Amino acid sequence: MMIVIDKAIEVKTEKTLSEKVVTDQNKIIENSWNKTGPFWPLRNLAAVNPISGFEDQPFEEALKNAQAYFQQEHFPEFMETVNRHTIKWLQAFFDEGQSTISMPMRNMGLLKSCQLLMRFDTSLCSGDKGKSEWLNSLSEDPKEIISECLNNLKIPLEKHEEFLTLMLTTLPGWAAYIKYRTDWADEKDNSNPNSVSKEGYMALRLMLTCLLWSDAAELLSWHEQILEKTDVKELYCLIKKNESSFRKNLFEKLDDESKFSVEASEADAQLAFCIDVRSEPFRKSLEAQGKYETLGFAGFFGVPVSIEDEVSGSSHSSCPVLLKPAHKIVEKPIKNRELAKKGFNRSQNFKRLYQSVKYNFTTPFSLVETVGLWSGLMMGLRSIAPQKTAVIGAKLKSVCNPSYDVSPKIDSIPFEQQVSYGANALKLMGLTRNFSRLVVFCGHGSSTKNNAYETALDCGACGGRHGAPNARILSSILNRVEVRKALEEQGICITQKTWFLAAEHNTTTDEVVFYDHDVPDSFEEKLNKLKKDLSVVRTENCKWRSGTMGMKTSQKTEQKIQTRSQDWAQVRPEWGLAGNAAFIIGARSLTKGVDLAGRSFLHSYDWQDDKNGSLLTTILTAPMVVTQWINAQYFFSTLNNTSYGSGSKVTQNITGKVGVMQGNASDLMHGLPLQSVNKSDTENYHECLRLSVVVHAPKSRILKIVKEQEILQKLFGNGWVHLTCLDPETAKFYDLDRDLSWQEK
Repeated sequence: MMIVIDKAIEVKTEKTLSEKVVTDQNKIIENSWNKTGPFWPLRNLAAVNPISGFEDQPFEEALKNAQAYFQQEHFPEFMETVNRHTIKWLQAFFDEGQSTISMPMRNMGLLKSCQLLMRFDTSLCSGDKGKSEWLNSLSEDPKEIISECLNNLKIPLEKHEEFLTLMLTTLPGWAAYIKYRTDWADEKDNSNPNSVSKEGYMALRLMLTCLLWSDAAELLSWHEQILEKTDVKELYCLIKKNESSFRKNLFEKLDDESKFSVEASEADAQLAFCIDVRSEPFRKSLEAQGKYETLGFAGFFGVPVSIEDEVSGSSHSSCPVLLKPAHKIVEKPIKNRELAKKGFNRSQNFKRLYQSVKYNFTTPFSLVETVGLWSGLMMGLRSIAPQKTAVIGAKLKSVCNPSYDVSPKIDSIPFEQQVSYGANALKLMGLTRNFSRLVVFCGHGSSTKNNAYETALDCGACGGRHGAPNARILSSILNRVEVRKALEEQGICITQKTWFLAAEHNTTTDEVVFYDHDVPDSFEEKLNKLKKDLSVVRTENCKWRSGTMGMKTSQKTEQKIQTRSQDWAQVRPEWGLAGNAAFIIGARSLTKGVDLAGRSFLHSYDWQDDKNGSLLTTILTAPMVVTQWINAQYFFSTLNNTSYGSGSKVTQNITGKVGVMQGNASDLMHGLPLQSVNKSDTENYHECLRLSVVVHAPKSRILKIVKEQEILQKLFGNGWVHLTCLDPETAKFYDLDRDLSWQEK
């Protein structure tokens, strides 16, 4: 009996130990990904902090560790070999239609398909029968492969996590893309159906390492030596010096007690723009034209939705990447639905025919003979006269596929939710009374040609999506009589004298397009005046922006800017969000008339209408976090454009329609191009400054929110973001120290 009990205890103990080993391995694998941030593909680029995995460390310490992990110009020779082979397989697997012949068996997933095909890659085993047999004998379970490879490479148990981390950080671009695919992508954003997992990618890396570098344990000592030699004290001092100069200048501009009073006169129109820094100079110029009130709000206008085009059937998420769409909105043609459908089908049929002829083995030569002359002519015209060519192209396209105006079908949003979205948006932007005749929700987007980074210019927060659809949805909601009646119960009274409409600001050309097909006749006069004034603003802002890009201003500046947006050889159609440095939360009266040089995100906020601090909590934990990501992306792309950016556009190659490489076998470049942050190869345009957040609210309210929100404690307490309070009760500035105490400036 005793023997049976002892055996039972022994079996139970072995089972417990086995479960613990599995748990420890799972934890080690998951922890190894902690230093890797996500990277979105080209079709829906989103701004991210490339070293977000170090945000739990003080900023200066994170700078040092990130430099040791990510900023090495040369890896050990065999590590370079492993990387080259890894890139080869990843390029083939993740291709989204760029290659003529796709990789076979991709539907089995990354690890399984590579396992089946690697045995035919003679460069891996080099005739070594032992390696071939080992490769064929491997399990299909990625965790078992990881364990076996670590044992084969003789990696000490206590160094497993560090070694796996180095497997990722020595090829950070592709690792970042896989983290996006596994942690962030949803069905709408992920057009590649072939599966990949963190464990599968890690197993692939280790398999290649075992085959190509049996002494890979040397990577650990190599990294330790790098870490010992890394010193960022001089760099950190330079960053603080730059920040001190900028902040001193900013606070001198804001330090005017007369700005605390809000103008009470009725505006001819109120326009809510995205908090994007490109909106700030445009708002300033518009306000100079007459009695216009402008507000700042997140460019998705508080409506987290996915948008589906009824004609094409295509859909996309239209909200910040931090959120998931709560509703699907179908946009329908306002008229001529059948004509729009026929035009779309016609264009799709032509594309399919062209692609099949172009990539078929037997027809490319006849295609060249048929359309070669026309293509050559269009290429020449596009180079010599890009604007005229764009006009010709638009006319030809309209013949085949006529454009059509759309209207959102908001029935999929329950009525109570419509009321909630309307109320929250108005409260967050501080627009709950004194409504003008016209209230415009102005989204934004850009227009460029032959630009891999087009979506980065469209929007850094929403995966490159334009803001017009959300503006149309919110204006449609607030124009409903039933919604207005429900809002009255919350103290928001909107009379029939007010009309909401949507518009979109093109940040490349400064043109504003209105979606005004249903505006009542009684508002036409006001709207026509606004359009005329916006035309003047466009000219003025084009002159200002052309100066920042080194262009000479003239009467034809507007035309030059328009041409620049259509030039397929233009490496810098606009500066995007370069120069961003501050996020100001408060009433427009604090900044109106102040020259902020297009460097500040502006979010409207009235502290007196936010008794419990819930509105400020939302602003600090959502828009502020997004702006910190944007700021960090520009910061690190400027700091080291090779490690955190993507190098010069001139030498970039698009790979698999996913991202860009330098040459044909580099890592996936996962940041902004050199032209987005530099005036030249050697002169920066963007400065390496951490984000400075200025909040117009009582100190006690701000501190209470910070102490309740872990993300804010991390960003402010570790020095990733500077927080300054402009206290309305004392009219003084206070800086928040890292110990979360206030210090008067």
